[in-house]
Formats: sequence, C-alpha cells, structure tokens
Amino acid sequence: MQRDVSTSLNMTVKFPLMEKRRLGKTDMEVSVLGFGGAEIGYEGATAETVENLLNSALDAGLNVIDTAECYESSEELIGKTVNHRRDEFYLFTKCGHPRGVGSEDWSIDSILESIERSLRRLQTDRVDLVQLHSCSESVLKKGDAITALQTARERGYTRFIGYSGDSRAARFAVESGVFDTLQTSINIADQEAIELTVPLALENKMGVIAKRPIANAAWKTGHKPMDSYQHTYWDRLRKLDYDFIRGRALEHSIAHALRFTLSVPGVHTAIVGTTKPERWQQNAKLLEGGPLSASDFDAIRERWDDVAPRTWVGQT
Repeated sequence: MQRDVSTSLNMTVKFPLMEKRRLGKTDMEVSVLGFGGAEIGYEGATAETVENLLNSALDAGLNVIDTAECYESSEELIGKTVNHRRDEFYLFTKCGHPRGVGSEDWSIDSILESIERSLRRLQTDRVDLVQLHSCSESVLKKGDAITALQTARERGYTRFIGYSGDSRAARFAVESGVFDTLQTSINIADQEAIELTVPLALENKMGVIAKRPIANAAWKTGHKPMDSYQHTYWDRLRKLDYDFIRGRALEHSIAHALRFTLSVPGVHTAIVGTTKPERWQQNAKLLEGGPLSASDFDAIRERWDDVAPRTWVGQT
C-alpha cells in the first residue's frame, strides 16, 4: 500500500499517462500510472474529496483504479463517485481479508462471498481483475483460493484473475501458470522482484503491476517516519544512500524513483495513491523526463547489488 503520495500527469508530459501499455496477455491497455485506493479508505476521505480526486485522475488519462475489500470504505467510495464513468477505466480489487487487514479467510465460500460483496460496494456487475491479496505459498499450494478465483471468472464476476504479493509466494504464483497478472513491490528500496519474479512473469506473458513504486517516499521528511509501515524502507534507504536523494529536492527524488520503477522491463503500470486532489497538478511533472537513462537505471541496480543482503525480500 502506498502512503500519502499522489501522482498525475497532464497532456504535455514526455512519459504520458495516455500512453498505454498492454497488460500482458489481457486485452487491457493500461495507463502507466494507476490509482491506488488504500489511502481514501484508511484516511477517511469524504465522498466529495474522492469524487474530485478520481474525476481529475480520469480526466488526465489515468484508466486503472485498484482497490481491495480490506481498504475500509475504499470500494464504496469508488462505486459511489465514479460508477457513472465505469466504461472509462479498468477496475481491480483484491480478496482474502474479509474482516479487514489482519484477518484471513482463503476458503472458496468466503472468497466468493467477498467478491460478491465487492461488486455491490463498487456498484458494478463485473470487475476487470480480482487478485488474491498476499496469501502465502502454502495457501496457494492448497488450491482452494485459486479455485475460488477461477469460479468467480466462470460466473462472470471478473474478466481476469491475479495474485498480489511478494517473494517466494509470488514466484510460485507466477510459476503456477494460472494467473493473468502479478502485482508486486518494485521500487528503489525493494528490488527482489526484478530478478525473482518479473522476468518469468514477462516470459509467461503476465501483466505486471508495481505496488509501492516510490517506496512510500519514506525519505521525504528527512527523519524516520512516525508510521511504522514505512520503517523498513527508511532503514534500507539510509544504507543505500542514493545520491539522487541525498541533498536533492524532494520532487526530483520522487520523480527519479518513480521513473526507475516504470523503467523496469516488464512493468506495465504502477499503482499510486493520495487523498489530496490538489496534488494532481503539483505532481504533473513527475514523469517529464521519461524512462531513466541506462546509466541512471544501472546505477540504482548496482547500488542495490552492492548493499542489499538476501534478507531484503519483497515487502507485502
């Protein structure tokens, strides 16, 4: 889940939001940035704020909205505010935590009930993608959760099915061959997936959705964040000590980080979120530079290789 960072683009950027990437073997041509619905739920955004936020995003050319059943009121807010524009965007959700973050139920009945509930909240009869939300490798191997998603697709609840998660579980999901997409953490402080899962996903023609694409901007305040959710990335970034963060303007460093994620071969879209509609124009220039140069990209990868221990696995 991305925290308190928004992005948007206007018509003039060189890495335009309207420039779409085909999401693997699906028929979805997705914008390079997608909207993440976690913040609007967790931070209690009002319907008026979300209406302004999402309509401005869709007007800018964004066409992916990603949410989850456990993001508190997120699904309801999305359904209430942009249901009238449903044919203008692809709608993704996730299942497996029916009673909120910390709860898990991977049974077939629970997953199907959750998806049906999500459809009611989102005010639609079908979503474009349902994803298992960070279940373990053992859950995947058991098979019930996968069967539930396949059943949901057969019933017409969703067009495609995916897995959202990291590390060995994500690798198993990719190797299984049953999923259309992988959503996984990819950023300057979280690069395990770049070798472990993304190349194989690309080979298998899966869509790749990057979550946490700017590492939660954990460095933005200059001191360790109060939110413990960001501590892992803060600690990693202090050790990585990238020169584009050290002593540079925040806008520059965030843009560089996001451009890195979108320059990873195989990444189709990056999910970002905010609760602040006014930031759309403020952050319109984040991608002006387009993909990172080969030298800048390689410098980040080489620094990771030099510093990151094997224990720095993907963060769920």
